[in-house]
Amino acid sequence: MKQLLTPSLAVLAACLSFSAFAYDGTKCKEPGVCWEPKPGYPDKVAGSKYDPKHDPNELNKQAQSIREMEERNAKRSDLLSKTGKFVYDVDSN
Repeated sequence: MKQLLTPSLAVLAACLSFSAFAYDGTKCKEPGVCWEPKPGYPDKVAGSKYDPKHDPNELNKQAQSIREMEERNAKRSDLLSKTGKFVYDVDSN
């Protein structure tokens, strides 16, 4: 059994090591930096059909909601320090 297992493990190890050196179709500028655009992709994205054209209002929604959350939390902590009772819905008070 050992005589059969040892050569098969050697073949498996050789196959795995050769797959690590397989050509992946990229031209590397330096080791680890192998990104290249697909053919037809522009060098500059701004103004091209690939430009996402994000709406500034959509991008600021999370920042605005965080500001509103911090304001509500400040009201809750002020009310807690004044009354000693925690109130979740501070807008109704």
